[in-house]
Amino acid sequence: MTEIFHQHQQENSFLGFWLYLMTDLIMFAALFASYIVLKNNNFNSPGGEELFNLSLVLFSTIVLLTSSFTCGLAGLYVEKRNVRATSFWLLLTLILGSFFLFLGYKELNNLVLEGYSWQTNAFLSAFFSLIILHGLHIAAGILWITVSFFQLRSFGLSDFVASKLRRLFLFWHFLDVVWIFIFTIVYLYAHI
Repeated sequence: MTEIFHQHQQENSFLGFWLYLMTDLIMFAALFASYIVLKNNNFNSPGGEELFNLSLVLFSTIVLLTSSFTCGLAGLYVEKRNVRATSFWLLLTLILGSFFLFLGYKELNNLVLEGYSWQTNAFLSAFFSLIILHGLHIAAGILWITVSFFQLRSFGLSDFVASKLRRLFLFWHFLDVVWIFIFTIVYLYAHI
């Protein structure tokens, strides 16, 4: 009876997490719609083609997609109940995610130093809102990975830890999918 209750509780937990991801999806969709509407409202200041460093963003994209791959490998080792391999791939995901966040900070900081911030015009306001929200999610994911790494090292791959890791992996892959849309709609579209 207790096992059935525990299984039901985990199913509810996953359902709740999926609902959270869907609300995040709606929020990002609203920001994408705002960006698309406002992308030409730059009031005679440079647009995305002139402002965005496509090589830096492409490199950042490769870093984030590689972190998705390492996250997937960590997930495979969770299912095999291999704590050491899961820890290794989780740590590598943490390093890559942190590097991606640093590259994003560098990009936004360079824009601000050049005099282009979220206050410059509607286009940059929409751009900064979208990029910063994604960055905040990545930062939350990095914090979650850090806590999960220490839980994994302290408690092993108990059902509780494995369940939390599975939700973490869903969250991380969700952020990668959102980034692919950002890369395509914001950066690539500006150079077409």
